[in-house]
Amino acid sequence: MKNIFAVAGVVIKELYRRKDFYVLFIVTILICLVMASVNIFNDSKIARYLKEICLLLVWISSLVIAVTTTARQIPAERENRTLLPLLAKPITRMQLVFGKFLGCWVACGLTLLCFYIFFGALSATREHQWPVLNYFQAGVMQWFMLGIVVAMSLLGSLVFAAPSSNSTICFIVIGGILFVGRHLDQVATSMHEPLRAVVNALYYIVPHLEFYDLRDLIIHNWPLIEWKYILLALLYATAYIATFLLGACLVFRRKPVN
Repeated sequence: MKNIFAVAGVVIKELYRRKDFYVLFIVTILICLVMASVNIFNDSKIARYLKEICLLLVWISSLVIAVTTTARQIPAERENRTLLPLLAKPITRMQLVFGKFLGCWVACGLTLLCFYIFFGALSATREHQWPVLNYFQAGVMQWFMLGIVVAMSLLGSLVFAAPSSNSTICFIVIGGILFVGRHLDQVATSMHEPLRAVVNALYYIVPHLEFYDLRDLIIHNWPLIEWKYILLALLYATAYIATFLLGACLVFRRKPVN
């Protein structure tokens, strides 16, 4: 665990030395402040539109940070010729994979914390309330969703040649899951066998990231979701994280590092 934490610490420091997070955070702040300063038709419910736009920006920014940060981890080590010296130390390939994952996931959690603190402060200026538990549920669910994305991107970085191709494919897959994946079972009903069985199997195989989208909970001030369902969703995410990490370890075990 000491080796894993050491690798994770390097990843976190690397993220905050780069400008990706700062650029996305500043752009999000500027757009949200401009929207907050606009009073459209004196609508008293404008806060809902403001929250919807702000949360959409938080989702997009966090996904961009998660994918781009993870996709360049191991390829950058190979390109900088630091991978062989790193593995020459008393650290295994599995520890390196887990360390890279943990560092990227914790870094995503820290960025989410910054985003949600800003979002809560901005929302409180309009609605004069701060539903902390609602924010906690939405933040934790989004963080575990990012865990799936990080593990998937880490596996992709060992399969695809370049970080750019890995990032592009990951964004396409994530977009397909979020916008199409939830409807695959309905699409399958209009198909004939054996294509129907393939689409149905795909529906149950892909990780349903839309389960972790609790933006409506905050936008419309809905009551809290029962904690047992939150726990089941987190266990579901943990299973996919473990599957992707196992795949990454198996691929990395057979991959040459020179």
